[in-house]
Formats: sequence, C-alpha cells, structure tokens
Amino acid sequence: MSASVAVYRNIYTEDRFKQAYGSDDSTSGSLRLREKLAGSCRCSRRVCLHLLSERVPIFNWLPRYRLKKWILGDTIGGLTVGILHIPQGMAFALLTSVAPIFGLYTSFFPVVLYMFFGTGRHVSTGTFAVVSLMTGSVVEQLVPTPLEMNSSSSEAADFEAQRIGVASAVALLSGIIMLCMFGLQLGFLSTYLSEPIVKAFTSAAAFHVTVSQIQSMLGLRLPRHTGTFSLFKTLASVMENLPHTNMAELLISMVCLAVLVIVKEINMRYRKRLRTPIPVEILTVMIATGVAYAFSLDSSYNIEIVGHIPAGFPKPRMPAVHTFPDIAGDTVAITFVGYAVSVSLAMIYADKHGYSIHPNQELLAHGISNTVSSFFTCFPSSATLATTNILESAGGYTQLSGLFTSLVVLIVLLLIGPLFYFLPKAVLACINVTSLRQMFLQFQDLPELWRISKIDLMVWVVTWLSVVVLNVDLGLAIGVVFSMMTVICRTQRAGCSVLGRASNTEIYRPLENHNKCYEVPGVKILTYNGPIYYGNRSFFREEMSKLLGLTPEKIRSREKARKALEKRERDATVSTVERGIANTLFSSENEFFKSETSESDVQAVLIDCSSVTFVDVAGARLFVQMCTECQKVGVHVYLANCNESVLKILTSSGLMTYMNPQHIFVTVHDAVMFIQQQKEKPPENTTTVWV
Repeated sequence: MSASVAVYRNIYTEDRFKQAYGSDDSTSGSLRLREKLAGSCRCSRRVCLHLLSERVPIFNWLPRYRLKKWILGDTIGGLTVGILHIPQGMAFALLTSVAPIFGLYTSFFPVVLYMFFGTGRHVSTGTFAVVSLMTGSVVEQLVPTPLEMNSSSSEAADFEAQRIGVASAVALLSGIIMLCMFGLQLGFLSTYLSEPIVKAFTSAAAFHVTVSQIQSMLGLRLPRHTGTFSLFKTLASVMENLPHTNMAELLISMVCLAVLVIVKEINMRYRKRLRTPIPVEILTVMIATGVAYAFSLDSSYNIEIVGHIPAGFPKPRMPAVHTFPDIAGDTVAITFVGYAVSVSLAMIYADKHGYSIHPNQELLAHGISNTVSSFFTCFPSSATLATTNILESAGGYTQLSGLFTSLVVLIVLLLIGPLFYFLPKAVLACINVTSLRQMFLQFQDLPELWRISKIDLMVWVVTWLSVVVLNVDLGLAIGVVFSMMTVICRTQRAGCSVLGRASNTEIYRPLENHNKCYEVPGVKILTYNGPIYYGNRSFFREEMSKLLGLTPEKIRSREKARKALEKRERDATVSTVERGIANTLFSSENEFFKSETSESDVQAVLIDCSSVTFVDVAGARLFVQMCTECQKVGVHVYLANCNESVLKILTSSGLMTYMNPQHIFVTVHDAVMFIQQQKEKPPENTTTVWV
C-alpha cells in the first residue's frame, strides 16, 4: 500500500520565513559569546577538578576502574606488549642510528606518560619503525658514520653521545610542536593526512626500512644513504658489495627470518584460539644471544653484536638544542606522521569498542611524552601498529595496561639488559623486517579502493611511488599536496545540472538521471554541486552560460530588442495621452515581442543553492554579473535553498541592488509556484503552495 503526502501552506520567501519563524533576539549570538568567555574565566574548585580530569584523563577513568572485570586483560595485554617492546625497541634503535639501549628507554618513558595523559584505551606507544627511520635519516645527515672508528675508544662514546643528542633534539622539538598545536587547538590538522595517504606512506616506508636492513642481515659495513633516491643508492651499494657478504650473518638472518615469519603466521591464523600470541621475538633474541655467546661468534666469524648495554636509569641530559635550525623541517614531517598514525590507530579502536577520542588531548599526551622523554635520551615515539594490535587482541581494556608494559621494560633496564651483550645485530634487523608485515599487507586495499573511488586510488599510488622513489619526508609532502589538489579539482569541476519536476510532486531532480521528470515551461532550474569561489568561478560561469544559452551575441541582440520595445512603449504612451484615444499598436507590438521570445525561451532562471556550501567575494560578484546579464535579456533571476552563510555573503556583496529581495525562496517549489502564478495573474498578498 502506497502512502501519499499533501501540503497546503503559504509560499515562503526567505524574508517572510524569517519573520514567521526566525529568532527575534538579534543579540543572542553576542550574549552567548560573552557568557562563554565569562564562564571560561571563572575559577572554582569544581572547574579546577573538571579541568584536571579533562587534561589528565587518568583521574577520570581510574576511579571508575572495574578491577575484577578488567585487571586480568590489562595484565596479560600489558605483559605481552612489554615482552615485544624489548626486541623491537633495540631493533628500531638501529633504524634511528643510535645504540640499542636508547630504544629501551624510548619503550619505557613514553608508555608511562601516555598512561597519564592519553585518551586511547588500546593504544600502545613506544618506538615505531617509520618514525625511527625518519629520525635516523636526520641523525645520519648531521652525524654521519665514519668509515674507521675503534668501538672501544672514547671517540666512539662521543660519537654515540652526539647521535643520541640529535635524536633527542628531534624528540624535544617534536614535543614542543605538538604542545604548540595543542595550545592552538589544531588537532583537526591530522585530517589532512587521509587514510589512503597514511596507508600508502607506511607501506612505502616499509620498503625503505627493509632495504636499510639488508646490509645488517648480510653482514656488510656500509654507510647509510639519506636524501633523495636513498633507497636506490642503498640497493646499488649492497649489490656492489655482495661479494663481501658475511656468510655466518647471512645464515643467522635466514634462520631467524624463517622462524619469525612462520610463528607470526601461526599467531595471525590462530589468534582467536591463542590467549596471547607466541612471543617469538623475545625467544629469538634469547636463543640467538645464547648461541652467539656459547660459540663466540663475534670473534670466530666477525659477527657484529650489540655490545655493552648499561643497567639502570639514564641520567637526565640536555638534547642538542643547537641543532634546532637544521632539524626543524624534518621534525615537522616526523611530528605529523607520528601524530597522524597515533590518532588514526586510537580512533580505529575507539570506534570498535564504543568510546571517544579527543584529538587535541592526544596532541597534549604525545607532546608531553616526547618533550619529557627527550631529556632522558629518548628519540621520537608514537603509537605503534603491531603492539597496539597485539594489546587489543590480548584482551587489554584500559590505559592501565601501560603500567605492566613499563614494568617489563623496567626489569630489563635494571637487571637483564647487560645479558644481551652478545646479541647479533642481524637478529634485530630480521625483527625489524618481519615487524612490517601489516604495512606490506596494505596492498590488499587496492582492489577495494579501485571499486570505491578511483581518485583515492590515485592518491594512494602517487604517495607510494613518491615515498619509494624520492624519500620518506618528500614523498609524504607530495602525497598531501596531490591529495589537496584532487579536492580542489573536484570543487572546480563540480557538476552543474538542470532540474526537472516529478509529476504532481514538489520533488526536483537532475534531468540527466531522471528522464521522466519534466522542465517547468519558461523556467530553467539549475543546481551547482559545490562551492562558488575564486578557483571555480570561471567554470561555474561557463556551465551556466552553456545551459542557459546566454552567448554574448544573444545578450546584445536581446538587449537591443528590449530597448527598442521600451522606446516604442514610451512613444505609444505619449501618443495615447496626447490624443486621448487607446493605442492598439502598443498591445500588438507587445504581443509581437512576446512571440519573438517564444514560450520555449527562458523567461526565469531559478538557482538551487542547496549544494552550494560557501561563496566568497569573487563568487558573489559573479552572481551580480549574472543578474545584470539576465536583466539585459529580460530574464528574472530567483534563488532557493540558500544557507545562512551564503545568503549573508550575497547580501553583503550588494546582490540585492540588482535583484529583488522577494525573489529568494525557502525551497525550489515555492519559487516555481510563485513564478507560475506571476505568469498567470497579478501578484497578490497571499499565495499558496499545493503539492
């Protein structure tokens, strides 16, 4: 059974609708602003407590913690992630071009700080491969590796101190940038790194990480290449030095890769059956360390090992702040990547588990984490893909899992760290490569992108190729610019359509997709599906002129005919008054002009502004120009469905000087009914809309 709708009401122009239903209080906006400012400046105990719980979320969620329900999941998840942090922290430290101990520090301090200030319940922070790789490029540029250096000399200690000083400076500056962004409430900027950009960037960066680790897996001692085309330079260098491969390290790498890949695949396929994933990384580290120690592989086969890992807490140390001018550009890119990945991960799991994330508070959390950690010889940190996924799958519920993660790392720092002295660096390189599994699997998204949006697929491909071919930071910048260009192109080329009316309804739809709708005789109803601004005003004018058929020649000829008619009307009026008789010539000439402008010609243009999100000064001037051109040919212009901001700009730009304010209607149907009634009879004070 079909239902029907019948409506009987007055025709509403915008002015009449505001008079009937608008707000009478013109000062309500300013009063609300004044009350908001006064409320923000008010200080009380309740306000202070609210601010404290908002800026330090642990005071908000910890009193409501469900001990019996959540503690087991947080404990297991935290311990599992903590065990994974140990090998990954040391491995990602090699990506950062610093000693492995600094990776353990970076796996401890940010975790503790994020537990206090973060809003992501399932977010695991610490070392992240992409951020570490980008930081390592900065370190290599400022403190390049010398070809010959005695590892036991004081020169080596000074060299390591310089490197971690630069890495800590990057962390400090990154934290300061995040804190400044928090102060300016710029959390929304992460939206400029769209999902295709982030996925393509991390997938391409995974190739850089893999290529950079090949030399360690082959036992080659090669300088690290940075800058444009660094991936190809590294590959060329590796191929050139293949004859110098250390076969023992190659064998270790092949065995470790086989074990890590197989066990990780088991963890992935049977994750629903396993309470916690098999900690294959830490087991591999322990076994490899024992084997290297038992057979003295470092001295017998010249295998590169981790070396001395000091026990205990690091002493606070000032980062190399004098390098700020040199690292500023790279640090901005590192900051945006770390923040975008962190917020994206937090939002994914927040949506999955039904809670909310505050992007600006995340800026504060990661800003404090990086700023404070930098004084304890840590390099930049962020949320990590692998550990966050493991934390959620292992049953973590809240940020309290970070406490158990940090306890595991703390035990290693205080007691166990020196035992990893004989750990081969090739094992850490294998851990680095296998930790990128999720990033490589992002190629699986391409068929879905092709099906859903070809433009998003183009953004993915351009970003991926730019990062792989050029460099990590430059490729990211190109991806963001290209993505923004696609948005601009889509707004510039927004379609302009002619609307037709569905019979016996007030529904108007584009004629190209609805061939059973019909045009209202003498009225051209147009809609534009985008903003009208300086970037697309010429395209908008071109589309409108084409649909209306308003060529310059036609405008001139119609204007000339209209002026001639007006002159004859004036002469006829004078002749009628002087002779005191009716002039039949006037009516015949008027009818003659109407016949010249046949019913098929456009006598009124109605622009549906429902899809026009905003108009700037250039767009408003274009409206004025169109009105004057339409007036020259005797065509009236009407507007409908204008939002408040568009209508305000058009009014402020002087459009009402060239257009009747009573020609702006609430809906398209109101305007059509008004135009039809104007054609049939003289206007009345009250008219109605029938549907």
